[in-house]
Parts: sequence; structure tokens; C-alpha cells
Amino acid sequence: MYTLAVCAEMVFRDLPVHERARRIHDAGFQVEIWDWSRHDLTALERTGAVFSSMTGYLRGSLTDEDGAAELLRTAEESVEVAERLGCPRLNLHGTGLDGHGLPVVPVAGAATGPMWMAAHRTLTRLAELGERAGVTFTLENLNTAVDHPGVPFATAANTLALVEAVDRPGLRMNLDLYHAQIGEGNLIELVRRAHGRGLIGEIQVADVPGRCEPGTGEINYPALARTLADLGYAGTVAMEAWASGDSDLALERFRSAFAR
Repeated sequence: MYTLAVCAEMVFRDLPVHERARRIHDAGFQVEIWDWSRHDLTALERTGAVFSSMTGYLRGSLTDEDGAAELLRTAEESVEVAERLGCPRLNLHGTGLDGHGLPVVPVAGAATGPMWMAAHRTLTRLAELGERAGVTFTLENLNTAVDHPGVPFATAANTLALVEAVDRPGLRMNLDLYHAQIGEGNLIELVRRAHGRGLIGEIQVADVPGRCEPGTGEINYPALARTLADLGYAGTVAMEAWASGDSDLALERFRSAFAR
């Protein structure tokens, strides 16, 4: 069955990230991080944690050739770090995000045809890079209404379409149910559709509103957990959520929501 992971960027925030990773590991979860270049990699290695996912690029964009070149270059650096940490998945977005989650190069309106073609070419090259290195790049859906306005290819539908069009094992979807609930809803059918096409590389969760741990908002995560069990989903479910209060309690609420 599925494995549970927790994003170290969003819990135990009074501690250094490597100490957060240790706490998450000691609680029985795998660990996710964001931008690896901001962290002490040696300290992370020494935690003994199992790293599930990290950001797979530092800069760049899927929408134009110059941005794609930078994304690919920094993805190669990320692959080397992933090998060092034993991290199997590298996460992507349509463009680079700043410290507030806003796109470095925003797109006004819908992505154009040339943007879609550029994204397809770049994602194909990233998939090939992942296959050579033995890692999987995951393309995450985001919401543009609350957290990430101006990000291209943000919806679950667009992300799923790109991953399906590339059709290579080195690229899968990071299905973020928090973002999907804000942007599209109908989460159980979305999970069924993506799983049925074999395109899910990981599932991320947080509740709505507030982006805190499951059980603090409107999403029926126990029902989604039953759906995943019924489908035989054997991948990772990661809590990418702020702790609403005590971080240890947030982890236990997450575990309880996905108990099998």
C-alpha cells in the first residue's frame, strides 16, 4: 500500500530543516524538502531520514527556450543532489517560483500553442534525464486563485495532459489535492482518472481553506484514503501542509486520516 511522507518545510518551523527531517523520520514518515540549495546537505544526510521528494530545479520555465535551457541545467544539478540523498522523485512546476510562491515569469491568461509545444519538448528531455539517472520527475498541479497566480499549466487537467502527452516513465504527475480542490474539485474522480492512466508519481495533501493538515478543513480525506486503497495505489502520499498548531499533533492527524 501507499507510503506516508511529510514536507519538512512546513512543520516544526522553529527548528533547522535537518532537525525537522529528523523529527519527521523519528515519527515514522518519509521526508520531503523544497529547494535543496538552501539547506545543509551533509546535515540532512546525517539525519538517517528517507527522502521521498525534493524540488527538481532551481530556476527556469517550461514556456520558452531560454527558460527551458535554465530549467534543464539546474535539473541536472538537482539529479546529482538526489543521488546523494537517495531521493527518487524531483518535483517541477510550469515556471520558477519565488519565496512567496509567485511565478518568477508569470503568464497572463491561458498558455499559447507555442508554450504547450515548448513545455512538451522540455518535459520530454527531463523525462529522458530522469530515466538515465534512475529518478522520476513529477509535474505538480497548482492553484492560481489563492497561492500561485500566473503559473502556466497549473491545473490538474493541464498537468495531466502534459504528462500523458510526453508518455515516458521518467515523468509523472504530482497530484496535489489541496490545489486541485481550490482549482477544480471532484477529487475522487480526479484520483481515479489519473490512477487509471498510470500517471501518478505522488499525491500531496493539505486541507482547504488554510493549507493545514488533513482534518482542519472541508476535504474528506478518509474517503480519499479509502478510494486509494480500493484502487490499489502503492505510491507516496505526502503532507505538504502547515501545522495548524502543534506539529506533532498535525502529523498524527495526517496519519489518522490515512490509516488503513
